[in-house]
Amino acid sequence: MAQNRKQRKKTKGGVSALIIAILLTVIYYYLDEEDTEPTRDGLIPVELVKTIDGDTIKILYEGKETNVRYLLIDTPETNHPRLGKQPFGEQAKQRNQELLNSGKLEIEFDVGPRYDKNDRLLAYIYIDGESVQEKLLEEGLARVAYVYPPNTRHLDDYEKRQAVAKKKGIGIWTLDDYVTDRGFDSGTYPAGSTYRKSGR
Repeated sequence: MAQNRKQRKKTKGGVSALIIAILLTVIYYYLDEEDTEPTRDGLIPVELVKTIDGDTIKILYEGKETNVRYLLIDTPETNHPRLGKQPFGEQAKQRNQELLNSGKLEIEFDVGPRYDKNDRLLAYIYIDGESVQEKLLEEGLARVAYVYPPNTRHLDDYEKRQAVAKKKGIGIWTLDDYVTDRGFDSGTYPAGSTYRKSGR
């Protein structure tokens, strides 16, 4: 009888040790894994590799470097083969970089395609949970553009931010006829020229 109790005690001790070992293995595995699973609200933590311009970055995603095009916004170009450097392009890039370097970078996908024709990821960008797209729009450094349903989750919010910047007449909205439905009309404002503020 006493021997049976000792045997059961020994078995329980072995099972406890095995459970602890499994738990430690699981914890180690999750700590060691690259964290690309969605967190709250479907935001996915990623690592910034490089800021390309105001609306494009390079990130480390699922173990490889990938370019990301910001959904639903467009910023002036900094080094376009045809358009060259457009007014406010450099400011948009610098502000984008400043925002990205200020906290934890996360991306969010919409329900539509995740890649564009240039094989760039299409995503919403966040720093410490705050939308980078919204910041660029409200500071007059971006316009709402490239609206392709069903990737329109934040369209209403973005349009409201854009309307505020437009009303204030800041950034890209200081230049007459610069922002068009087709993009930024840099022909009116060639590189190196002095920009006259809008009379609005």
